Amino acid sequence: MKDMLVRSSSRLTLVAACAVLAACGARESADPLPLPAPTVLVQPDAQAVAWSAPGVIAAPESTPLSFRQAGLVLLRHVGLGDVVRAGQVLAELDPEPWRQNLASAQAGQLAAREALDVAERQWQRDRFQGREGLIAQAQMEQTRGQLAQARAQHEQATQALARARDQMAYTRLMADHDGVIVAEQAATGQNVAAGQPVYTLAWGDGLDVIVDLPAHRVTDIRPGQAAGIELVARPGLRLSARVREIARAADPATLGFRTKLRLDEPAPALRLGMTATVRFQDVAAPGARYVLPATALFHQGDQPAVWVVGADGVLALRTVEVTAYGADTVTVSKGLEPGLRVLAQGVHTVSAGQRVEAVPYRPRATVPGRGGQ
Repeated sequence: MKDMLVRSSSRLTLVAACAVLAACGARESADPLPLPAPTVLVQPDAQAVAWSAPGVIAAPESTPLSFRQAGLVLLRHVGLGDVVRAGQVLAELDPEPWRQNLASAQAGQLAAREALDVAERQWQRDRFQGREGLIAQAQMEQTRGQLAQARAQHEQATQALARARDQMAYTRLMADHDGVIVAEQAATGQNVAAGQPVYTLAWGDGLDVIVDLPAHRVTDIRPGQAAGIELVARPGLRLSARVREIARAADPATLGFRTKLRLDEPAPALRLGMTATVRFQDVAAPGARYVLPATALFHQGDQPAVWVVGADGVLALRTVEVTAYGADTVTVSKGLEPGLRVLAQGVHTVSAGQRVEAVPYRPRATVPGRGGQ
């Protein structure tokens, strides 16, 4: 009898222990520990960009360089990207045809000079003899006319020699400014016409950013307005610029309005032709804007959205309106309020109603020399 009581007591203890373990397992599966989730606090940004446009780094001025006369390109001394100085010889035409022309002009001018000397001596003799009454007045007038004709021919020959010398000089194409060669339009051995571009020279103090704006945006900016510049090749480099020129008419090819912005402080890393993103502040559209990490953006169907972390750590999806996309940020104008916490990473690994533990978001540091990749 005593053995039966002991066995019954053992079975009850085992059943009770199993019941306790089962209850603990049920609580653990029903209420899992919240996972840490990086979040950012939503705060209005007075400098948030309203919209952006692609641009390119350029010099303030750009000039096509061409020969003043036709000929065969014999030599080219510079190439694309070369830095040149004012007065530097960039290319040369075959000078032989113009050398022959110069020799002919020199001979013609020499002959005209000799003829003028003869006419002047004859005039001196006839004038003296006319005073003495030794020759007729008609002969003096004839000699005067011959002198005038000789002077005219000499002047004509002198002008022809000057043109021949200019044509000889025009066989050399020289830079008229310090600058950089940004385009080559002719090759060695090519016959070019007078005025046909051979190079394009970019020059001027400082650097510009050129952007073609659509018609609905060009009215949103004004000369002197500030803008932010971000290089596509260097995402971590932020520059500032101001609008200095807005085209009054659209380009027939692109239908865009060419707009030039002057960089406040050009960085040494800048090179002509680099592409950039120009970020404008929309002065005509008031209201708070919020800059979030690009990794915080989610989509609910076709609508952009973010995960909002409630006070109890529960996630809720909220649609927003994005006004600008940056390399690593997005600018939100509607759908958020200051003080909210938004999930900054891992937006595709969570679901509505999930509980998380909010931790500070730490952006990945840019690795030097790798452009933030």
